Amino acid sequence: MNVVVVLVQLNNHFNKNVMAKYSKGSQKTVRSAVKRMKKGTLKSGGSGKTVKSRKQAIAIGLSEAREKGMKVPKAKKSSSSK
Repeated sequence: MNVVVVLVQLNNHFNKNVMAKYSKGSQKTVRSAVKRMKKGTLKSGGSGKTVKSRKQAIAIGLSEAREKGMKVPKAKKSSSSK
């Protein structure tokens, strides 16, 4: 089951007037990324290693959806202090 779809469904169930945070297309992209991870064909962008984490697969799917211009919330910026 897709985490994003469940979150959107719960959100819509409790508050009917709230717009969805994720478009149907972005949900489809995330679902595709998770399927590729389970199949073993999803590769990490930088190193090219096979992705084994479900969370990482979802993050890659959301990133791909952003690149296609679909409706997805902005990615949280990581704070690195050196």
